[in-house]
Amino acid sequence: MCRTSSTHASWLFVRQAEKLDEKRHQSVEQICQAHLDLETAYQLGQGLVMMLAERRGADLVAWLIQAEQSGPPEFKKMAKGIRLDYAAVKTVFSSEWSNGQVEAQVNCLKLQKRIVFGRANFDLLRLRVLCRV
Repeated sequence: MCRTSSTHASWLFVRQAEKLDEKRHQSVEQICQAHLDLETAYQLGQGLVMMLAERRGADLVAWLIQAEQSGPPEFKKMAKGIRLDYAAVKTVFSSEWSNGQVEAQVNCLKLQKRIVFGRANFDLLRLRVLCRV
């Protein structure tokens, strides 16, 4: 069995199965065979990924019940968090709109802010951000 980093394994788990080549599909199978919880996590993760890809917000309640009953503790905690803001999450699963572009811009701005933190004042941050536009 080959060794896979946790980052790579996480990427494999959230990638749609039909988009994986044969080598990566075998890696997923090896990871899932290592422990029963990993198989359950993969199935729950794939269910969530497919619901999002196919915009099946109506299936979210069933997924939450499955995650709460049979999932590893991390999925139970995730399901609890989703239930706290259920309306917003269901909208994400049902809507054709995405705020991905906005989130990318905010992430970039935060990165620039971290880079100059403690080294410069607001004027330099402003110049760095405006020069990127």
